[in-house]
Amino acid sequence: MAQEEKGTKRLRGFAAMDAEKQRQIASKGGKIAHQRGNAHEFTTEEAREAGRKGGVAVSRDRKHMAEIGRLGGEARSQSRGQQQQPPQ
Repeated sequence: MAQEEKGTKRLRGFAAMDAEKQRQIASKGGKIAHQRGNAHEFTTEEAREAGRKGGVAVSRDRKHMAEIGRLGGEARSQSRGQQQQPPQ
């Protein structure tokens, strides 16, 4: 309680573990869920809907979308420049 009053909060449990340890535990959980047959597997339609929702959420951030477009244009112009160079 004293730490919460000061505005600092200590991580506990899963959140306090390092990333590698969290990954190992999550991986085991996923494998067991598949073995037991109770892991959720997306249907094609569910996956399509999830992708659509993600795309809608990301595209609301116009600055982010402009950055993606700029980087894509740069990458394309670089790859075209490499393709058009005569062999040496």
